[in-house]
Amino acid sequence: MLDRNATSLDNKIALVTGSGSGIGRSIVETFAAHGASVVVVDCEANLASEVAGAILDRGGQAVACHADVKTPAGVEALTRTALDSYGRLDILVNNVGHFMPGAGPFLRTSEDDWESLYETNLKHIFRCTHALAPQMVERGSGNIINISTIETFRGIPDNALYSAFKTAIIGFTRSFALEVAPNGVRVNGIAPETTDTSQVPVSRWVPQKYADQVPYMLPLGRFGKPDDHAGAALFLASDLSDWVTGITLPVDGGAIAASGFYRLPSGRWTNAPILKDAGIQPG
Repeated sequence: MLDRNATSLDNKIALVTGSGSGIGRSIVETFAAHGASVVVVDCEANLASEVAGAILDRGGQAVACHADVKTPAGVEALTRTALDSYGRLDILVNNVGHFMPGAGPFLRTSEDDWESLYETNLKHIFRCTHALAPQMVERGSGNIINISTIETFRGIPDNALYSAFKTAIIGFTRSFALEVAPNGVRVNGIAPETTDTSQVPVSRWVPQKYADQVPYMLPLGRFGKPDDHAGAALFLASDLSDWVTGITLPVDGGAIAASGFYRLPSGRWTNAPILKDAGIQPG
């Protein structure tokens, strides 16, 4: 039987990149609520300070770090903050990423776009892991969680570059997990479906006249919330997943399972909603 304290992160030190808002903020606040001392990292100093302050106000332990993980100097700063503040790091969450910069048909992109998306979605994971994993390996314990995207399991039009880099995260997660498993370090990932955040305010993007259609877009009837992914991160960071490594967990409201099927208001399912609406039964 599992210990009732299996979700406890007491005496753990965690660092979450891009944790000034959205999914990253929910993860770092959830970790702190479950006992971890946390490093709140964001490229916007006011956001990092606000989140760290909110955690301290609730009785948690937190330090803020203003750092841009897309630069070597930023990674050096967050590494120094974590190790100087707490002496070690037990949990690293590589959360930073964005699909918008450089988005568009691949043939219209430039090498500058490629480099920008590489820095934003993949290279910082290499840098942060390279900087912080060695002390985990040396100590014989640690936990790394990489945030990818559900788009690694399907195509995403006009975002081939984003898909390529995010898919590489899954490969890196799987292979690096094998390298460090003998040293007691676990490496896993999370693949979010569209989630309502300040970065991707999808609820505001849906025209009001189509708002009643949102429950039929995903099997579980809504877009994601940051807390959905924080729950998955807590599972992967805690003893609940003590025998789990090298996997990427889709948190997608059933999107992969549906694989192009949509639920109609009648309760029936179809992969051709326009034909079904016209009274035509697809063959």
